[in-house]
Amino acid sequence: MADEQHDGRQPRLEAAIRATGLVKKYGDVTALDGVDITVPTGTVLGLLGPNGAGKTTVVRILTTLLRPDSGTAEVAGIDVLAHPAQVRGRLGLSGQYAAVDEYLTGFENLDMIGRLYHLGRKRSRERARELLAQFDLEDAGNRTAKTYSGGMRRRLDLAGSLVAAPSVLFLDEPTTGLDPRSRTDMWSVIQDLVSGGTTLLLTTQYLEEADLLADEIVVIDHGRIIAKGTSDELKGQVGGERLEITVTDPTTLEATGRLLQPLGVGAPELAEQQRRLLMPVTGGVSVLREALRLLDDNGIAVDDAGLRRPTLDDVFLSLTGHAAQQKREAS
Repeated sequence: MADEQHDGRQPRLEAAIRATGLVKKYGDVTALDGVDITVPTGTVLGLLGPNGAGKTTVVRILTTLLRPDSGTAEVAGIDVLAHPAQVRGRLGLSGQYAAVDEYLTGFENLDMIGRLYHLGRKRSRERARELLAQFDLEDAGNRTAKTYSGGMRRRLDLAGSLVAAPSVLFLDEPTTGLDPRSRTDMWSVIQDLVSGGTTLLLTTQYLEEADLLADEIVVIDHGRIIAKGTSDELKGQVGGERLEITVTDPTTLEATGRLLQPLGVGAPELAEQQRRLLMPVTGGVSVLREALRLLDDNGIAVDDAGLRRPTLDDVFLSLTGHAAQQKREAS
């Protein structure tokens, strides 16, 4: 679908990515079980789930690398199944592992990709230099990729997915295996791309990554979408604030739970090894003050106390019964 325009410009697509009823089976294993996805133009969709949930299968179908058993999909307004070659010319893809030729320099890798896209010798070289500068790889541009760090390889791989200036970009777990500093650097690069108008589908098992980058989040588990919404909307499904208390003496933790339970809107969770109580509450700071008064009146010493909002980790645990990175099956 497209917004109508009457000034001679190309119509702007309402949805840069649209998939309906995607099903994919491998023998008796159902990888996708009726997945529907819509990504408005110029936005970021975070596809969140553990390894084995079906995230990569969705990406492979939308990028023409895999045919679904049933369902339909469009990218940039083009039917993925009917016109795969046209779709490939409109998208960029960076997979879970950096797809670079380690025996070529960074410049040669990008120049080669430009030639494969038929950009021509001059434009391929120009584009390679532009991207090396954009991804802070100019000083390493004449070094072979096998000398690059993991973070540099990921940046080079992402640069390669942008050689043809695609309007739609797929990043399949782009920061998996990176150290915290490299992950933060990659997030900054992705944010710059999005601010420039790129439509992005991002698969991840890092909850903070989805929280930071995505306009909307789809949670997938066992090949099915189990929740969707903004980060705040998903957190709202879990409930409001959490009262968190860390007691000094672990033997007082159970007494703390009994004492504070009337203040909560759900049963307190007790983590004995961490000496911590976590309990859903409403009322904000007034509840925290009352909790501290009760503990003080009853002689229970506290090392730390505070209120916190639910995290996406809370959301995922609530929806699936396990943490986001607990499973280690193939996607």
